[in-house]
Formats: sequence, C-alpha cells, structure tokens
Amino acid sequence: MASEVRQLRHRRCGPTGRYTGPPCVCVGKQAKAYGTCRLAEGAEVAGRRVLVVEDVVTSDGQIVLSTADLRGLGAQMHEALCVIDRGQGGTDALAAEGIRLLSLPTAEDLRTA
Repeated sequence: MASEVRQLRHRRCGPTGRYTGPPCVCVGKQAKAYGTCRLAEGAEVAGRRVLVVEDVVTSDGQIVLSTADLRGLGAQMHEALCVIDRGQGGTDALAAEGIRLLSLPTAEDLRTA
C-alpha cells in the first residue's frame, strides 16, 4: 500500500495532476535550482486548507519541516494522514506543531492483527 501512495503522489503531482483530481502539491526538502525553482510544485497553497499525506510516520521530523514550509507559503495545516504510524513519537511531534495525525493502521494494530 505504501508504494501505491508513492505512485499516486507522482501521478497526481505530474504535469496533468492538477487536471485529473483534487489539487495536489508535492513538497521537496528544498526548492530545486532548475525548472520552476519552487519548494512546492503543483496547486497554489496560499489560503488553502492542506492535508499532508505520508506513507510511514516514525518520529516525523519531515512532516514538521514540510508543514513549516507550507505554512510559510500561506497554507492552513491542521492534519496529516499516514498509512502506518510506527508509534515512535511522530504523533507527539506533530501535536506540538498543532497538527493532528490520522493513520490507517498503526504498527501495533498490525502486530496484534
């Protein structure tokens, strides 16, 4: 399922992604030095409510960084969604930034299933 999330991310954020479904933005670790030179590629985020989607959440420094970058661009961020929450501090790290983590199964759910 995690690979399907990655494939969906690439398909939706490609050149036709903005025309084939809900608006999507792909956020890099830094703006590229070529092309559009933007940190966030895809739909405009200023003034919009944005949901971060991640495959696996551990401590979740990357969502915290991406959220700060998107908020700097004017996005409204309140939730993040992940496929698996490993239960290793990501929920608390995001809560400290005002973001509620929603997950499908947690690692504990999978271990006890």
